[in-house]
Amino acid sequence: MRNAIVVFSKVPKLGKTKTRLTTEKGGIMTDEEALAFYEGCVLDVINVCTAAKSGDVWICYNQDGDSEYLESFLTRTADRAQIRGTFADKGGSFDDCIQYAADYVLKNGAADRIADSVMIVGGDIPSLQPEMLQGAYAKMAKLARSEAGLAVATKTAQSDVPIGAAIVEGACQEGGFSIIGFTCETPFDFHKVFYNMDGITALDMLVAKAKDKNIPLATVAMAPDVDIPIDLASMIPVLKALQLSANYDDSVMVPINTIEIMEKIGLESCTTPPQR
Repeated sequence: MRNAIVVFSKVPKLGKTKTRLTTEKGGIMTDEEALAFYEGCVLDVINVCTAAKSGDVWICYNQDGDSEYLESFLTRTADRAQIRGTFADKGGSFDDCIQYAADYVLKNGAADRIADSVMIVGGDIPSLQPEMLQGAYAKMAKLARSEAGLAVATKTAQSDVPIGAAIVEGACQEGGFSIIGFTCETPFDFHKVFYNMDGITALDMLVAKAKDKNIPLATVAMAPDVDIPIDLASMIPVLKALQLSANYDDSVMVPINTIEIMEKIGLESCTTPPQR
């Protein structure tokens, strides 16, 4: 299968980026620090996606994002030439935006589709590793060839090789997910996944949709994002562990940009000592 990886991210903007980490919203960062932190995260995520060599890398950004700033920002990635292209979403709810990203690539299986499968990752998951994406694509390819996957395929795509239905996800905190991939033959959409009035978590809704349509589903390692201070406190030790383990495992990719910003700001995680 031809694969595509889409980094789903807002264009970094001062005062509009990771605001829940700022002091104005009860966090610990200035607007400038939150912007720098997010930029570090996005750079590291993009670099992992290109290093994984599991598919063409695309960037989907917010409709009102500054495309000129984005292009300037992307020159800071490890290899800009490895990014196939960028495109803006069409606005609306989060469901609408991420659905547009998937449709842009898969085109409902049409002959001019960009790829046969898409893997969408958030820009704020700095612990993401190439092996996570490689493993996700291996699992998706296996499911897409399976009897179960072929049985529920929409059979709308034009392809010399049969492609079955398959979903792969990597969970994050609070019942969400930061990695989601599926084939062009998968009868899945994001309607009410992130935006629903019933209090159903995104991951629960994803599982329910897969179960309802008998879509084979696989999971990969959790890829936590960073939205609020507790997420950041939990992430700092993880990044330090990656930094040390890379000395002994050359498959580990250190999120150097995020760590550099953390060290510049002087961020450390701590816990309350037990009461005696």
